[in-house]
Amino acid sequence: MTAHDTSTDPASTPDVVARLVANHREFLAFLQSRVGSRAVAEDILQDAFVRGIGKIGDLRDDESAVAWFYRLLRNAIIDRHRRDAAAGRRLDALAAELEGAVEPAAELRGAVCQCVARLADTLKPEYAQALRRIELDGVAVKDYAVEAGITSGNAAVRVFRAREALRKQVARSCGTCANHGCLECTCGAGACGA
Repeated sequence: MTAHDTSTDPASTPDVVARLVANHREFLAFLQSRVGSRAVAEDILQDAFVRGIGKIGDLRDDESAVAWFYRLLRNAIIDRHRRDAAAGRRLDALAAELEGAVEPAAELRGAVCQCVARLADTLKPEYAQALRRIELDGVAVKDYAVEAGITSGNAAVRVFRAREALRKQVARSCGTCANHGCLECTCGAGACGA
């Protein structure tokens, strides 16, 4: 098959696929130079191959498969940037929401079930640290982000995931106490099963 012969009848589809696979390194280099990360480039390329193979029948007889695939890759890069930008906006909104969260009264902080503090220590270290600094020490999410060397959006996500993990641990350990509140803790040391 020549560079100009890209007829898309079923017999030539394997030839077109073989040409695309043969250009894998060039496609990867093209993507990596535009997205700055080999891992991201590999993800985009793999997705493009999957989508592209299903659309080989759309090739016009006079269209080069390689040129067509480069157009597909350019569109995939644009889509990736849009998704990343949208995800960044959502993370920023979550960080702003967490910044505006109302803190419980000081007397409630001391009354919360003591097993919660012990269970927090069973979480992944970065989750336990995030909860300790933000929930117990009262550090703002953006300040915690600076301490941890991550973005505010990532800090907000970390705190959200830490809260969810802690909620699951408390439910496993304390049972109905977790659902109905345990402001008057009677667990004592280890009575909840922690």
